Amino acid sequence: MDLRGFELHPEVPVGGQTVAEAFPEADLDAIRESTLGFASRFGVTAMAFPDRIPNTRRTLAAAEFARQQGKLTEFWHAAMDAHWVDGRDIEASDTLAAMARRARLEPDAVVAAADDPAYLGRVDALRLEATEAHVTSIPTFIVGGQRIVGCQPYERLAAMVKQAADGSV
Repeated sequence: MDLRGFELHPEVPVGGQTVAEAFPEADLDAIRESTLGFASRFGVTAMAFPDRIPNTRRTLAAAEFARQQGKLTEFWHAAMDAHWVDGRDIEASDTLAAMARRARLEPDAVVAAADDPAYLGRVDALRLEATEAHVTSIPTFIVGGQRIVGCQPYERLAAMVKQAADGSV
């Protein structure tokens, strides 16, 4: 299994933008209630609903550094909690440093990696890879020849992996 992040919305400017700016016609209260209800089905109850959509480019570059250090999963959990639980700006250097500490990475190295052309180049390559694989939503799971889009119960994903391992897909 490989976790690959990509810029779902590369058009979001540096510094992010408000949800209202991104979706001016949307009923944000209805979206918020729907999202919270959906999350609760997966046991997620302590969830912030940020008013801003972050530009994720720096965070994704930092995640590639974490991958290289063998700490991608820890960093990913720290980033998800920073955004969805704590409502923090995951683009900001102080938040990146806090995520690094939680993942037991050197904060200064993570912040530097967020702006490093090599890691930013990896972010570009991952976006191209996702585009070529027709990935337009997150999460997208590709197991064997099957593609499933959206959050899924563990049992469904486990069944897909078992089918792929058995060669039945």
